[in-house]
Amino acid sequence: MSHHIQGHSRTQTTLLPEVLDDFVTEDNPVRVIDVFVNEIDLNSLGFHRVQAKQTGRPGYNPATLLKLYLYGYLNRIQSSRRLEKETHRNVELMWLLERLQPDFKTIADFRKDNGQGIKNACRQFIELCRQMNMFSDAVFAIDGSKFKAVNNKSKNYTPSKMKFHIERVEKSIQDYLSKMDRQDNDEKTNSSKVSESKLAWLKQRLVELKALEKEVNGHPDKQLSQTDPDARLMKTHHLSRQVCYNVQSAVDTKHHLIISHNVTNTPDRGQLTHVASQVQDVLKTKNITVIADKGYFSRNDIKATQDLGIEVNVPITDTSGSEKKGIFNKSQFNYDEQQDVYICPAGETLQNRMRVVEKGLEQDVYFNCIACRDYSIREKCTKSKRDPRRMRRWIYEADIEAMQARLDASPETPLIRKRTVEHPFGTIKMWMGATHFLTKRFKNVSTEMSLHVLAYNLRRMISIMGVTGLVLALQGR
Repeated sequence: MSHHIQGHSRTQTTLLPEVLDDFVTEDNPVRVIDVFVNEIDLNSLGFHRVQAKQTGRPGYNPATLLKLYLYGYLNRIQSSRRLEKETHRNVELMWLLERLQPDFKTIADFRKDNGQGIKNACRQFIELCRQMNMFSDAVFAIDGSKFKAVNNKSKNYTPSKMKFHIERVEKSIQDYLSKMDRQDNDEKTNSSKVSESKLAWLKQRLVELKALEKEVNGHPDKQLSQTDPDARLMKTHHLSRQVCYNVQSAVDTKHHLIISHNVTNTPDRGQLTHVASQVQDVLKTKNITVIADKGYFSRNDIKATQDLGIEVNVPITDTSGSEKKGIFNKSQFNYDEQQDVYICPAGETLQNRMRVVEKGLEQDVYFNCIACRDYSIREKCTKSKRDPRRMRRWIYEADIEAMQARLDASPETPLIRKRTVEHPFGTIKMWMGATHFLTKRFKNVSTEMSLHVLAYNLRRMISIMGVTGLVLALQGR
């Protein structure tokens, strides 16, 4: 007999059947899912079929399917077919679903039909966390990350890509015609005739590409994704390009909980006000502080966010091309607030001469014609042979300078932002795997992201409070 630990016989019968609850320990995270779903009002959150009809074939309770999805997303199982398999073999799911085994179509339809309810459930969990006083610091980091869509790059078209494909097909057609001409002139050739069917296919392909080019040029974004029309080709890590969505999120710097999120197909710039106002709505307070990277720097956007009563911390970006031109950068001109003038590197003053509106910004223009005319190093100040160097200053530039002064006084702020908001993105992408999103279109992708965020926040709260502590808190004890 082998000297190893021996198991029980598969045919061994027991006097008393084992209780399913005995297989789920008190500190099992599945108990948090069960309590959370049981404690919230699914009907008020917008879930369908909460109140079952008394006629017809009974359906599954939405609470049962929501528990199934939360368990799946907590354990990296997002596919409806894989979830169906787990209900037949997973003891934890047998306990959670009370041995119910819905088919994959029922599971998939629940996610498709209850998008708003799932989003509200995600928001309801944040409300419960707020009631537990988890956001006392009121400091939040905002950032966006690209998540791959269900759309291959070969099925995404831009004007430049269309031009390349059309030129390639036209060149192939010309090559085929040239070969046919050479064969007609060479009577002794023994080579096979060029396939006329191939030439016909190329001509048909050219017609299709030109029709597609017209559609691309007529699109508002000058871009067309055939598999998922809402996805866009965007720059990702190391300037590579991928067809994806840009997911915006605001994360609490104290406990790294995701307060709000939003799925977009546009860059980060211009998103600050929308995301920050969402945080205010969720937490029901206006006194918050947000931190973002330089990708969010937009004067109008920052001003709109500050007008909401929010303290904004976004580093200033220098997009000036002065150094490449070999002239003085704007930063070398000092502004005197009391006299409302700029002091140039030569010590001359540039007076406020006019107010203009450029690129949606109301700006004061400063220059000194006489000083620039007699300037000994004029070639280092401007490349113009007649006009003086002009300095433009936004009328609310003092707010931007005060924001930059706060960042300069707290050099750790960018590090706080980085370690706060980038960690949740990395964790969720690891859970998603290589494919990221499994669904298409804004509505379905947003629902899928809400499930990921809710699962992430559940995991974070379990790490902070423990299973037993979180269960008691959710039950209001």
